Amino acid sequence: MESRWTDHYLWTSDNVRLHYRDFQGGTAETPALLCLPGLTRNARDFESLAERLSPRFRVVTPSLRGRGDSGYARDPLSYVPLTYLQDLGRLLDHAQLARVIIIGTSLGGLMGLLLDGTQRSRIAGLVLNDLGPTMEEEGLARVRAQVGRGGNWPTWLTAARDIARRQADIYPGWKLEQWLAHAKRLCRVSREGRIVWDYDPEIAAPFNLPNGESRLDLWSAFDGYRGRPILSIRGELSDILTARTQASMAARMPGVVAATVPRVGHAPTLDEPAARDAIEAYLAAFG
Repeated sequence: MESRWTDHYLWTSDNVRLHYRDFQGGTAETPALLCLPGLTRNARDFESLAERLSPRFRVVTPSLRGRGDSGYARDPLSYVPLTYLQDLGRLLDHAQLARVIIIGTSLGGLMGLLLDGTQRSRIAGLVLNDLGPTMEEEGLARVRAQVGRGGNWPTWLTAARDIARRQADIYPGWKLEQWLAHAKRLCRVSREGRIVWDYDPEIAAPFNLPNGESRLDLWSAFDGYRGRPILSIRGELSDILTARTQASMAARMPGVVAATVPRVGHAPTLDEPAARDAIEAYLAAFG
């Protein structure tokens, strides 16, 4: 069966090989969609969204260094936003993306906010998936505590059931088949035939440094998007993005559209009807 995308690779300034999928579509006049995944996620997160939208838009879905089919960094302290920004700048050039709408989940949304500082002329709009300029410490602590823990299973079924146990509060309505699909986005088969997380556990290394999570001024980065459309999608059960922060975003900047995905935590998959409808309405203005 012919792939619905093509795989591409490029090298970073410190010789890490980055991978991205390219779903062709759209016209020369329509911006491409650059889909940026969360902390432990990869290009596979956006396969369903890309298949829906690629007839009308070109969709590029990278894996950040240390995730998916991208290489692992020799220096684990390069797993930080500044390095990701440099990598993504190279990717934009490599993929010849002159104009993009960024769709960013969690860390990907944070990178979307920060990329405007270096790539403003290329960015037509921004979709923030469960990420805002203020992130809740309780949710951040939960995410930090889970990175790299206990990802080793004999079968996909046991992996899916264990992940379902761990994340039941995030997706309380899911059935086993959804957890299986989720596991196959999150994990890979190791050389030993075990199911393991599909990321370098060292992505957590910067968390352990003194001031390793020095606060970025994300409200200033958010303000930089004034005059361009922003869609904010929030999971109703999110412990990262509160309804109050989302409301503050909409009040602060005209043109921000807010949507909530019922009965989902951090973060929506963007396959939920509420998320799909919000994205379709947002993109209607672009083609």
